[in-house]
Amino acid sequence: MSVEIIGMITTQLQSETLRPQGPVIDRDYVRRFAQAHEAAGFDRILVPQHSTGPDASQVIAYASSVTERVNFLLAHRTGFIGPAFAARQLATLENFTGGRLAVHVISGGSDEEQRRDGDFLDHDQRYARTDEYLEVLRRTWTAQEPFDHHGALYRYEKAFSEVKPLQQPHIPIFFGGASAAALRVAGRHADAYALWGESLAQTRELTQRVRAESAKHGRGIRFSVSFRPILADTEGQAWDRAEAILAETKRLRSEAGWSRGGPQQSEGARRLLATAERGDVVDERLWTAVARETGARSNSTALVGTPEQVAQALLQYVELGVGTLLIRGFDPLDDAVDYGRELIPRVRALVAEREARLAAQTDAAVPA
Repeated sequence: MSVEIIGMITTQLQSETLRPQGPVIDRDYVRRFAQAHEAAGFDRILVPQHSTGPDASQVIAYASSVTERVNFLLAHRTGFIGPAFAARQLATLENFTGGRLAVHVISGGSDEEQRRDGDFLDHDQRYARTDEYLEVLRRTWTAQEPFDHHGALYRYEKAFSEVKPLQQPHIPIFFGGASAAALRVAGRHADAYALWGESLAQTRELTQRVRAESAKHGRGIRFSVSFRPILADTEGQAWDRAEAILAETKRLRSEAGWSRGGPQQSEGARRLLATAERGDVVDERLWTAVARETGARSNSTALVGTPEQVAQALLQYVELGVGTLLIRGFDPLDDAVDYGRELIPRVRALVAEREARLAAQTDAAVPA
């Protein structure tokens, strides 16, 4: 199983440790950020979506125009446009990128965030909507003739899309959410299931549950896990850097008048905070302090150590069946460059060694 490595870009320089710098849409920064990921050897770049921020699909349209090989992962919130229209819109973007697009479907883990965009459904209602939305979306991408749909939320007569995805059978669908409602949707529709960076035990437990849901529909599924690697030449220097990141995070949040964050309606956030309750360090390198400080409002757990130590830690997740690793730093652009120089080659080499070892074991087990 080869490993896919994903990064993330935003439209201005910012993170937990960096105040937003420059205009909300900084074209030069987006260009440099996207090109840095391509040069660093990332396979794909996530572009997030927020209720107060730029439209992620247009960010990808621009970023794809200044890159050649790297693929993109569009954060897409369901419910704000109809699924048949969304299918045509996404297929159009995918064609213009040359087939370099996947979609990360978001149902919404915060009532406050959703209501900014006029969505007043509750948590489980949002996932029920996503279920039907993805049914129509996938059918629109694959249907060879017009179709009717009469569901609880969407109704179509002779729906059809002339534009079809270049990727077959359709644009890959990433999906997240750890609640029971979310897992049912993932089992039916997701090509890849995305987790935040949990402990090895939590990851094993959740991936087993998702596999069971997917098996009910005769489907296989890929897994993605997200981390914020903190690297240095020595392990001690890496932990010193982690403590400096935490101190700066606390300072900026205090200056902004933000208290320590609590969980939202997101089950994934609750799971990260449950990990943080076990201590700042879990499984030797999984560092939870920033997740605890921010209320786990994003992928905020880190792996701390030298590049070789962090690569070995990531390999442990690959050995659990994880095929995609999303890595992004607290110093976003510079860390992406460092990952390409120090971390990504080591991860790929370790995965290749593991695959070769497993292949040799398989060959040895086959009777002559």
